[in-house]
Amino acid sequence: MSSSTRWKQRPEGSTWGDFGPDDQLGRLNLLTPEKVKQGVAEVKEGLSFGLSLPLDYPGGALLNPRRHPPRLKPTDLDGDPFMNMPLRRFDARFTDVVCDDQVNITLQYSTQWDTFAHVGSWFDADGDGEPEKVYYNGYRAHEDVLGPGDLKLASCPCGAEGGSYAMKLGVETFAVKAIQGRGVLVNLQAHVGNARERVGYERLMQIFEADKVQVEKGDMLLFYTGFADLILGMDRQPDMTVLNAACAALDGRDERLLQWITDSGVAALIADNYAVEAYPARKPAGDDPRAALPLHEHCLFKLGVPLGELWYLSELAAWLRAHHRSRFLLTAPPLRLPGAVGSPVTAVATV
Repeated sequence: MSSSTRWKQRPEGSTWGDFGPDDQLGRLNLLTPEKVKQGVAEVKEGLSFGLSLPLDYPGGALLNPRRHPPRLKPTDLDGDPFMNMPLRRFDARFTDVVCDDQVNITLQYSTQWDTFAHVGSWFDADGDGEPEKVYYNGYRAHEDVLGPGDLKLASCPCGAEGGSYAMKLGVETFAVKAIQGRGVLVNLQAHVGNARERVGYERLMQIFEADKVQVEKGDMLLFYTGFADLILGMDRQPDMTVLNAACAALDGRDERLLQWITDSGVAALIADNYAVEAYPARKPAGDDPRAALPLHEHCLFKLGVPLGELWYLSELAAWLRAHHRSRFLLTAPPLRLPGAVGSPVTAVATV
């Protein structure tokens, strides 16, 4: 479907159609060659920082009961597991010993990218007075983003009953783009400590001014809160009593903050916490229909701004603060896994 048939009206303040009728990259389109060169220009020392947690953190399924740690096991041939497998079993002359494994992984368990197919909304894209389930740029549930019971699944590469497949807005589009450009880090932890605080527009602007942080169109904006540091210190045994009351998170109910995200032109929002925004969100006045995750709705559904969650930013944040810097080259492609709605990411910051 083209946008002319996919939607007749778009959400107020959205970017639907701005990057083309069939766009699937949203503001990642702003990661132009010039933006990559701006990121490269921030490399002064040649030091690189890995920005991912171990993929088996946070541990257990307390942070999100749907998401479970990865499970490793050997591949096998005719029932023989290939772990410490001597190939002389197949030919007495062979001296090789082989290990070969596989993993069952929840793609958004640890350090991750959210794609635009991760969160959509009930919205009247047809203009007929009846809302439907749609995603960024009007892509449709059951047509473009498939789940169990959808007939189109039979023709997908996954081909499995009970499976899922994002025919549009899958994470492979991000991987092909490669996601590289200038990152800008905001050190919320330096101002808030480990106390729980919902950071809205005014507070964020105060921190920008205090730390002389400048954000330009096409930058990828990262927030260091210290949340991932707490998770690492819990050694795969997350204490939810502590985590639920810890560290800064953006106030997704703050309309001025959402408008700033729109006006700033940022290409991505990334944090070391669970959802970038505070969850559960602050209760608004009234009882009108609303998003449970308002910043997710604003970024993923309306603007086409990817969200990165549970990144490990501690060492990078400390180095940048010690050297009075906030900018760096960020390289962060996800797995090129067609049809997935999220992905682990092994991001690298270079300063």
